[in-house]
Amino acid sequence: MVPAPVARYGAGIVRLSRSALSRPTLRSLVVLALIVAASFAWFGLLPLPPEPTGPVAVAAPSASSLARPSVSPSASQLATARPEVTTTRAPIYPALPTTAPLTGTPATRKALWARLDSLRATYGLPGISAAILFADGSMWRGTSGVADVAAKRLVTSDTEFAVASISKTFLAALILALAEEDRLDLEAPVTTYLPELAIDGAITVHQLLDHTSGLHDYFYAPDIDKALLADRERVWTTEDALGYVGKPYFKPGKGWHYSNTNYLILGMLAEAVGKGPLAEQLHARFLAPLGLDHTHYQAVDDPLGPLARAYRFNGPDLDLPAIPLTDETDVVPFTSVVTAAGSAGSIASTAEDLVTWARALYGGRVLAPASLAAMVADVEVTGPFKPSIPYGLGVQAATIDGRPTLGHSGRLLGSRTVVRWLPDEGIAIAVLTNQSRSDPNLVTQALLRVVLGAPRGCTSCSPPN
Repeated sequence: MVPAPVARYGAGIVRLSRSALSRPTLRSLVVLALIVAASFAWFGLLPLPPEPTGPVAVAAPSASSLARPSVSPSASQLATARPEVTTTRAPIYPALPTTAPLTGTPATRKALWARLDSLRATYGLPGISAAILFADGSMWRGTSGVADVAAKRLVTSDTEFAVASISKTFLAALILALAEEDRLDLEAPVTTYLPELAIDGAITVHQLLDHTSGLHDYFYAPDIDKALLADRERVWTTEDALGYVGKPYFKPGKGWHYSNTNYLILGMLAEAVGKGPLAEQLHARFLAPLGLDHTHYQAVDDPLGPLARAYRFNGPDLDLPAIPLTDETDVVPFTSVVTAAGSAGSIASTAEDLVTWARALYGGRVLAPASLAAMVADVEVTGPFKPSIPYGLGVQAATIDGRPTLGHSGRLLGSRTVVRWLPDEGIAIAVLTNQSRSDPNLVTQALLRVVLGAPRGCTSCSPPN
């Protein structure tokens, strides 16, 4: 079936398929997004817009051994201090559709701590930080291992990790917010706003958001790793990164391929349309109002807490030594790869901040109802192209033990992270690690089993493991 336009918001049209609403998992996500977000509008937290007319998920395809995130800050941005923002707002969450709100009982918290320590040893992780935000608003925070191997500095709840492509969730939300304000049209060609950009004039903003533009991922360039590693302290510009973009994968709208180039350009677009450095816009719109005081845009902002150094290993053997990747700056893993990643992957954060962000974004506090519904329902637009993981407008719609989730994973050399929101249960989970050989989705699944028990629909499964 050819997707038909059934929802409109801001100045853009989002194409959804009617068949999407016949799928139980996707239908529940879309309906939940509308109901929860509408509750915020009712209480005056959001303006009311016009009426809208498996297995554990693997991370999105990596660009190279160095990255899975991307827009690089300009030299002028690097000198820009974090703006003073006073528009703060205490977190307020709507009622969630749970028959009995989940909470972190003392027994559950003790079991989570024990499981986290066990998982760190099982997967050979130098350090790990995790958080679960329960439906009643209570939070469990867990840490294990070290943030700095040589210094034997332990991971603490305020330790910031490079979160790589989880950065895309912030940028996607910003683009949709700008569309709500009629400052850009999702269906307009990107060159409408960036006329000097040398890309196919048929590529739309929408296609950048859901990776259907066909633009080649510059992190896949065969010679970029050598350039990044040759000078780890080098600050890359957007132009530097775009110079590694290769031949398109396909014509615009004719396929799906995860590409950091899409979000490199979206960062440029946000700055042009929002008329300000990306870091400043993110702080003003999201970070300060939501109280995300341990989240910062690397190489632009100063760190807001201790940092977890990044480590690589020369193989899967758990006895192998951790090899540090630092360039001795406050950018992790190191300056060249982070600035090359830019707006698609340069944010550093804590597990606590990320679960707060996930609940605010996917629970309806950040975007208008139609925008949130469109973000999720775009999974149906990309579905026919069989993406490696169901993907919407800057969101992965994966299942964990049969339970639908929304969120994103991230990967840089020496860092792997994941954040998920479970709408049916009303909980959010984030797992951050300072290594790149083991998949944190496995840790996420194991921790959720401690809280939720056996996979959904399973009557003969073994106890949580």
